[in-house]
Amino acid sequence: MPRPTVMTTEVIAKLEEAFAWGCTDREACLWAGIAQPTLYLYQEKHPEFIDRKEALKDTPILNSRATVARSVKKDPRMAMDYLSRKKKDEFSTKAETDITSGGNA
Repeated sequence: MPRPTVMTTEVIAKLEEAFAWGCTDREACLWAGIAQPTLYLYQEKHPEFIDRKEALKDTPILNSRATVARSVKKDPRMAMDYLSRKKKDEFSTKAETDITSGGNA
């Protein structure tokens, strides 16, 4: 009789929760109470979970982008800061200098 899997729906939900926070595999496994090899064995049997995991890991970045986009509408300083980073050639207040060596070494 095979041993019951530790990869229950609750464990998978905890892994997904941690990945949505941007956690590493190690951190997510710690949160879910499993060993990393258990996660990797699960991924071998369910390769679609790898794509899900990677997508979830981008959640904090997506949430941050949304927060910035909402803030830009309300805060002119945030808008200018955003533009100075995304469109440096047009809006940056810092001068960038390209130094190339023209002399003999």
